[in-house]
Amino acid sequence: MIRSVMSLSGGMDSTSLLLRLLAEGSKVSCLTYDYGQKHSIEIDRSKENIAYLSQHGYEVEQDVIDLKSAMSSLESALTSQHVDVPEGHYESEQMKQTVVPNRNAIFSSILYGHALSKSISEDCDVRIALGVHSGDHEIYPDCRPEFYESLERSFSIGNWYSERVSFYLPYISGDKTTILVDAIESCDSLGLDFDTVLSNTNTSYNPDERGRSSGRSGADVERILAFNTIGRVDPVEYVDDWTSVLEYALSQESQGSGSE
Repeated sequence: MIRSVMSLSGGMDSTSLLLRLLAEGSKVSCLTYDYGQKHSIEIDRSKENIAYLSQHGYEVEQDVIDLKSAMSSLESALTSQHVDVPEGHYESEQMKQTVVPNRNAIFSSILYGHALSKSISEDCDVRIALGVHSGDHEIYPDCRPEFYESLERSFSIGNWYSERVSFYLPYISGDKTTILVDAIESCDSLGLDFDTVLSNTNTSYNPDERGRSSGRSGADVERILAFNTIGRVDPVEYVDDWTSVLEYALSQESQGSGSE
């Protein structure tokens, strides 16, 4: 049996990763972090997909970890009420405002402890699966391969039985487009509806009060462009119609290319 623990944010990347793990035949435990993010609708979306999977015979463990108090002092546009979420292309300099200091190290540390505990209690090897990808490397240092290589070495030094725990980063060299293609293949393998699963996700950093994606945050733009690349309409609900959000995303892509 393949045993995996993963961070399930409720976004497109981690949800696609969950599908991949299930398609591989893995037993999966998910940790979902509530760290005071403005886009906490993603937590509800993750629960909706866990319920959808259960309806189709795929039982997935999920624990929501409350980190609001521990991370309330961290300065970021994603958590600080006095900092607006920037709009535009994902690789713009201003998108560094969306970095949450040390976020992935915090998440990974909790995951590692969880994975070690599962390994001991179930007497098995455990993979820590994360949906980080190359599109994140420019803005988020804690999504780069060298960060996880260093982290894995440090965690192995600081723990007994670490030889039974490893990181699994299948998207580390890919991008949003390859992730979507992988999700389609996984859904086909599992007998799930791709549009239903992806409509139950949130990528937007600044959704409205109804949970509709803005289509204007860097994360939105990257997602929209990926759906356009594979020739599909994103099933998630946006504040504006698909034609409008795609036009905005393409305009931001063009501006980004022109500045290089």
